[in-house]
Amino acid sequence: MKATYYKYMLEFKRPSGTSRGIMTEKETWFIVLEENGKKGIGECGILRGLSADDRDDYEEKLNWACQNIHLGETVLWETLLEFPSIQFGLEMAFLSLKSESPYVLFPSDFTDHSKSITINGLVWMGEPSFMKEQIEEKLAEGFNCIKLKIGAIDFEKELELLHFIRSHFSAEQIEIRVDANGAFPVSEALDKLIQLDKFQLHSIEQPIKKGNSEAMEELCKMTPFPIALDEELIGILSLEEKEKLLQKIKPQYIILKPSFVGGFRGTQEWITLADQYNIGWWITSALESNIGLNAIAQWTFLQQSKMPQGLGTGALYTNNFDCPLEVLNGQLWYNINKKWQSHLLDKI
Repeated sequence: MKATYYKYMLEFKRPSGTSRGIMTEKETWFIVLEENGKKGIGECGILRGLSADDRDDYEEKLNWACQNIHLGETVLWETLLEFPSIQFGLEMAFLSLKSESPYVLFPSDFTDHSKSITINGLVWMGEPSFMKEQIEEKLAEGFNCIKLKIGAIDFEKELELLHFIRSHFSAEQIEIRVDANGAFPVSEALDKLIQLDKFQLHSIEQPIKKGNSEAMEELCKMTPFPIALDEELIGILSLEEKEKLLQKIKPQYIILKPSFVGGFRGTQEWITLADQYNIGWWITSALESNIGLNAIAQWTFLQQSKMPQGLGTGALYTNNFDCPLEVLNGQLWYNINKKWQSHLLDKI
């Protein structure tokens, strides 16, 4: 078996804002496996400044994994515990190589176009007028659940945007999730949650920065509406550490990004623990290209969650890869009449 890796820069159609700043491009890496005339592809979806494996030796470790591909998927996964995005890229590549089609990793009613996945519509941070424009677009596109990034513009303006939505749509009509990306100061967090509560929100992701476990535990206890941990899970690698974190903080939800938590195997560990402790969860992509998103969507469908999932469509980028994924009325479909970009495996 031969393994090679490639760097690829995804270019945003328009600068996209989070509480950590504005992004114009996003680095990703692909692993391609070749054996007996077949190829498989996996994406290592690293997000600089956030991923646990954002380290100087990242490419060196990726090269080591390709040079030692003969060790096999299980040994590599266990050896690369500190590099969750490489774990995921390898997991995906091995599945791709073994599959009949390199892009259908988990055949199901989703991949044969008979069923879809309910997703939330994502509204990026920006000027209030831009955010309002996005909200109106998502509602017009038929989304019943929207997620707003908050924490980067004036809080009063964010409250006005939420008032705008609620003045037109009740909580029964539109579910609103907000994501603060850790933007709230610990001393102000509970007060801000109380102000947000009047808008009947579904949940808030990561209201304060990760690593404040005492404060987060207290916030989850006192909050007027559910809190979902997101960044808090990054860098929690062993099963023991995962269980310890959930036991301590007792969140209402956790959000699982396979690129950040060690692929499907790492995600499954979190799900098993969450179910054990009666904690809700949903799965989210993390700005991968359509290659990574495709794998995440197919696996997510098999989990049969009733909640809207956070699966973007890859429409953010100018140089993404053509693929069968499409969004209709707030649902993610795998349209078998749409093809993958021709000779994609030869072009990367």
